Amino acid sequence: MTGPLQGLKVLDIATVFAGPFAAALLGDMGADVLKVEMPGVGDPLRALGPFKDDTSLTWAASARNKRSMTLDLKSAEGQDVLLRLLAEQDVLIENFRPGTLDQWGLPLERLRSANPDLVVVRVSGYGQTGPHAGKAGFGTPATAYSGYAHINGYPDRPPVLPSVSLVDYLTGMYAAMGALAAIYQLRVSDGPAEEVDVALYESIFRMLEVVVAEYDVLGTVRERTGNELAASSPAGIYQSSDGHWIVIVTSTERTFARLARAMDREDLLTDPRYSTNRERLARRTEMNQIVSDWVGARTRAEVEQQLDDMAVPQSPVYSAADIFADEHYAARGMLVEVAHPTLGTVTLPGVVPKFSTNPGSIRNAGPLMGEHTTEVLSGLGYTTEQIAEMQDKGVI
Repeated sequence: MTGPLQGLKVLDIATVFAGPFAAALLGDMGADVLKVEMPGVGDPLRALGPFKDDTSLTWAASARNKRSMTLDLKSAEGQDVLLRLLAEQDVLIENFRPGTLDQWGLPLERLRSANPDLVVVRVSGYGQTGPHAGKAGFGTPATAYSGYAHINGYPDRPPVLPSVSLVDYLTGMYAAMGALAAIYQLRVSDGPAEEVDVALYESIFRMLEVVVAEYDVLGTVRERTGNELAASSPAGIYQSSDGHWIVIVTSTERTFARLARAMDREDLLTDPRYSTNRERLARRTEMNQIVSDWVGARTRAEVEQQLDDMAVPQSPVYSAADIFADEHYAARGMLVEVAHPTLGTVTLPGVVPKFSTNPGSIRNAGPLMGEHTTEVLSGLGYTTEQIAEMQDKGVI
């Protein structure tokens, strides 16, 4: 294995997206991640589309860099196995509804009895405390509760939900960061083993810091503005003469000055209606129309060249096909072909972030259910007969 987290052991008993994504991120950076799934059922992620024959591409992509074993965590024998596993683990990641593990007979005290230094990462919809802690929580409803959906979309249309599991992925990043911070505290600062509490809605709410401050100080409720940014102008998506969409953003006065020069409109820099970002925001529609007219009179290639020459932040709106054909993605190693037991190979996004001397890697795509059960149990000292008996009982 490669990556800075070599030697870190992570037990992933979570399901679907947020918790498992946190484990996958740690796996990308070299951690040994063991995925525990319910016998005969598996992680519900295996049933999510799209599919190639009977193979879920969602599972193949999202369960990368993990080994898989089956284990019934509700059974007494399964819990005994879990505790033996935990003795060797550094991090446990779970995302059941708060209180579920306690109901199964696996409270924190029992988990820690197997390993006092175990970092326990708990992912849930609304957190482990508060009046809504017991509510079922998924990532998409969390976009509504967080306030994000309210500001996403166009003012004359309903709120728009993300087309990918945005909150789950974002929460997974916070969960992975929390796990690493807890490991640092334990090993470097000699602090106590942490219980890390990550809520889906809070992960995206944290990104709305200016929306919160704006309401508190100004009493303003941020509303939907389509593709326009609330903080700067011009900013948006503009169509070129050959039909391509291009994103252009000028978040500073310096980048606006570069855009004005690229458009041969240096008069905008001295015109008091447009010379400052505050004035441009007040005339957002007019400003966007000026940029739209300029882009619309040129091909995508012409727009890209002229703006790149002036160091104006811009990008064409890429599809998946565009990404696969792009030389920069290839040069950065962001499209990685990985072996798969039924697909042959599957291309996955590369590892983020990149490390200069000990880079992470993608060692495998999503494993077959229970592919490593025997290997793991044998490593714990179970005999062939004991493993067969557990299989007959449905423990594994």
